[in-house]
Amino acid sequence: MKRRGFVLLEAMLAVAIFAVGVISLGRCVNNCVAAERLKREDALAGQALENRMAEIEAGAVALENLGAETLKSPFDGMKLKQTILPLKMKNEKDQELSGLVSVTLSLAWTSSGDSRQRSLTFYVLSR
Repeated sequence: MKRRGFVLLEAMLAVAIFAVGVISLGRCVNNCVAAERLKREDALAGQALENRMAEIEAGAVALENLGAETLKSPFDGMKLKQTILPLKMKNEKDQELSGLVSVTLSLAWTSSGDSRQRSLTFYVLSR
């Protein structure tokens, strides 16, 4: 009789250990999926910023301060803000460099209830 009770206890302990392992594995998989989603969103944000930078450098977008602009597919849910700041710089001959501006692009979006943001700053010689 004691042996049957011991086998039942062993079986219950084995099931409990297996259950803890499965729950831990499930959490690991969930964390990996969430990390992959954040990585994908960050890459998409980088692409949106690079696209706008290329548009500005090509002259397709005006050099002016823009409020938050909601982007279209595939960048749904992302808002882009463009800030232009004229720079007062001189060359090595102490001559004023005119037309040089600093452009800051700020991209904001919401991911799983958390606010995320990424920005890019570069310089352009206005035409």
